[in-house]
This record gives sequence, structure tokens and C-alpha cells, in this order.
Amino acid sequence: MPSSTDLSQLSANDHQRYFTRRSLLPLDNSHLWQINSGFVMTNTYLEDGTMIALGLWGAGDIVGQSLTRIKPYQAQCLTNVEASLVFAQDWNQSKTDWLKHIEQAEELMVIRGNKKVETMLIQLLVWLSRKFGSQVEQGRLIDMRLTHEDLAGLISSSRVTVTRLLGQLEQEKVIERKSLNRIIVHQEDIWYYEI
Repeated sequence: MPSSTDLSQLSANDHQRYFTRRSLLPLDNSHLWQINSGFVMTNTYLEDGTMIALGLWGAGDIVGQSLTRIKPYQAQCLTNVEASLVFAQDWNQSKTDWLKHIEQAEELMVIRGNKKVETMLIQLLVWLSRKFGSQVEQGRLIDMRLTHEDLAGLISSSRVTVTRLLGQLEQEKVIERKSLNRIIVHQEDIWYYEI
């Protein structure tokens, strides 16, 4: 099997790949990745090393360097990921795929536009529960294993602040934290924060 950075050697039969948690999807302008399972965060870095989250993607979503002009640009697996390689020349650039990227960027901009970090975090949790969560008896379960640092990156805050606010939200019974960084959002207590 070719190395993860040498995609030119892949045959049509090799287009499906598996990536471990925290690994990076190999990116260049010749191909895209369609996520079959798992979650991927796209991001960039400022000159001072600050990470800026650009998007969060799950099953059915397409990510890749040719969808952005931002550099540096990377796609990090937040969980184990199964993805299919799609060569740029074969990709049917549907309006739906472009609109998903634009929609998500706009939603994250609205969330980050809040003045209070607490409001940003609550709106982010609502958004994550709506986009990626599953219904459980207590509310909506976000089963993405996002670390406090991941959440902080999505709202451009610090890990320490996010940890403190999650503790506060848990004490207020707005959320319930489970093992492996899973969170249940109690819908009846949080509906007024929806964007």
C-alpha cells in the first residue's frame, strides 16, 4: 500500500481508506475525501501557532484542499475515520456540497460572533447536538469524543475556560457529561440558545 502522502499510486479499488483518531487526512489539489464514518475537523493556523477551526464534518461530507484558498489547511480526524478518495477531475461539484460548506462557515461565524464565551459554548453544543447528535431519553447525545481543547478551538477560546464553563453548565443541569468526552444536551433547558 502506498504511503498516506503518495496518493497518485492508488488504484480505483484502493479509494477507501481508514484513518486513526488524531491523524491527518493527506491533502492536495488533485483529490477530495468523502467521509463515510467518523468526524473530521478542518482548521488552519495563524503565524503565532493559534489554531482556527474552519469546520466540522461527518458522514456524507466532502473535504479537501481544492474547496478552500486558506493555507495552511488541514483535516484532522477527531475519531477513527473511514473516507473515500475522490479525484478532483471525477468530482461532480454539486451545489449541495458547496452550500454545505458555506452554511457551516456561516453558522460557525454566528456562534463565534457572540460577545460571551458561555453563549458561544452553549450555542456550539446546541449546533453540534442538532447536526451530529442522536436523540436519547435525557436529550441529545453528542458522541464525538471532542476534547475540551477541540471545543475551545471551535469557538476560539482557551481549554481552561471551556473546562470551567462545562463544569458550570453541568452544575446548572443544562448538560450531562459522560465518559469519553460525550455530552448530553438537555433540550428543554437550552432551547433559547438555538441559532
